[in-house]
Amino acid sequence: MLGFNLVETLVATMILSGSVLTLGAIGTNALSNTRMHRHYETAAALAERQLSLIDFAGIDQFIEAGQMEGVAEEFEPGYQWSVATEYQQVDNLYLVTISVMWLEGSRPRRLVVQTMLNGSGAITEPGAGTAGGEGQPQP
Repeated sequence: MLGFNLVETLVATMILSGSVLTLGAIGTNALSNTRMHRHYETAAALAERQLSLIDFAGIDQFIEAGQMEGVAEEFEPGYQWSVATEYQQVDNLYLVTISVMWLEGSRPRRLVVQTMLNGSGAITEPGAGTAGGEGQPQP
């Protein structure tokens, strides 16, 4: 007997096929996880961008403007964001919750970010309340 018989060849082929299928499944799973992580990174970047806009404008002005939700159409698969603010009854402190939603296939996904921001009413300008400013004698 110098070669392999039919049974040995079939067993070797089945083992090789199982290995190839397993490696293919691992590769497919890795690609779908990479896509999901990319969607979460995009959602985090959108939440950070919205938070930067709120911080730049000021939380009080943001609430007065009333733009508490929107759609970011420049990114696929289409992200919707919403902002909820809650006054904390302490030193003009607001709890800000930013939610970013999107569909991944047919499954809805959501990223929620919370932070605290200080409103503009608590800080007074230097010299406010004195006629001539601080340290200057009044006439």
